[in-house]
Amino acid sequence: MTRSRVPSKFDGAVGVAVAFWFVIALAIGATGLLARVPIPPPAIAFVLAAALLLLLRLSPAARERVERLGPGPLVAFHLVTRLAAGIYFLVLFRRGELPGEFAIQAGWGDILVALGAGLVLWLCLPLRTQSQRTGLLLWNVLGLLDILMVLANAARLFLGNPAFAEPFATLPLALLPTFVVPIVLASHVLLFRWAGRPSAP
Repeated sequence: MTRSRVPSKFDGAVGVAVAFWFVIALAIGATGLLARVPIPPPAIAFVLAAALLLLLRLSPAARERVERLGPGPLVAFHLVTRLAAGIYFLVLFRRGELPGEFAIQAGWGDILVALGAGLVLWLCLPLRTQSQRTGLLLWNVLGLLDILMVLANAARLFLGNPAFAEPFATLPLALLPTFVVPIVLASHVLLFRWAGRPSAP
């Protein structure tokens, strides 16, 4: 069994940490705290992603637990969250609650990346061959470019009209800058490590 394979038992400590983070993000969204923070949602997401990566760099124990997960759970996170977010963006656009210049790009981009994640889970994992690693790498590059373009677009719209961020200050969209997007960004960085490792014999 290679280290790339998804383990048969999910690491309990990682699950508890993610669940704890999710509860905090829910509480922040429920209280409307983000509405009182004069920071664009994309900046919040970048700060939290950087903090997560710094924690993994400074803590060998945390890094080892995440390494034991393998790439599978990280790719699966993209499949679930980006599919849900993409569909919801398009729904909000149809309701007139998000501008089309954000929702259409973000919605279809997330849906396509999520579908790509499904293909990676089906065809590339566990990682056994160089072609599977190349497939993971290509999807990871495209997924990272997509989320960076979405964040850049969101920051542009926020600077032009701070009211753009209002839907992201309450649930369920508040979960994006405080929970989903930081994990998405950090996981892209981590997945480059797996894609760049030589195939096991």
